Amino acid sequence: MPPETIEPLPVPAPPADLAMLVELLTECVHGGASVGFLAPLPRAEAEAYVTKVVDEHAQGTRLLLVARESGTGRIVGSGQLAFEQRANGRHRAEVQKLLVRPAHRHRGLATRIMARIEEAARARSLRLLFLDTSTGPGGATEFYTRLGYTLAGGIPDYAMDPDGRLAANAIFYKRWGAGGRAN
Repeated sequence: MPPETIEPLPVPAPPADLAMLVELLTECVHGGASVGFLAPLPRAEAEAYVTKVVDEHAQGTRLLLVARESGTGRIVGSGQLAFEQRANGRHRAEVQKLLVRPAHRHRGLATRIMARIEEAARARSLRLLFLDTSTGPGGATEFYTRLGYTLAGGIPDYAMDPDGRLAANAIFYKRWGAGGRAN
């Protein structure tokens, strides 16, 4: 399979892209991804979430990157960077909803999306990224550790995984010092 391209979602977003983002979110939640939703995910709930995120992307308060399958243009992955709007936090952003369709996993796509997120953060002179993930089966603690993120802690029974079981979260961060090096 040819490699995917990773790019910001176009503004305005074509209706076909909105539909593919709803499908991506639904497929990932139904596949066990712990990203804030319970399975089965009602279509209306997925559509409302995607609409909100796409609006924030258009307003510039969030970056929404999409990974497209080469040749077809189908969205097979995405990642978000939510920019802090308060003056005391404009040096940081939160990584949110890193999604890869199950059929496209274990090929390095999530790693490439995260690399693009970090590039975008550096381009905006951000110095700190943070995120949280479940410690349950749908979480990604090992993945973020491999990418050089530091575990800051977690909260027991923080949220339900897609199957309804309570799980602790793991809070991670990565910061850059002089010259853009992680520390």
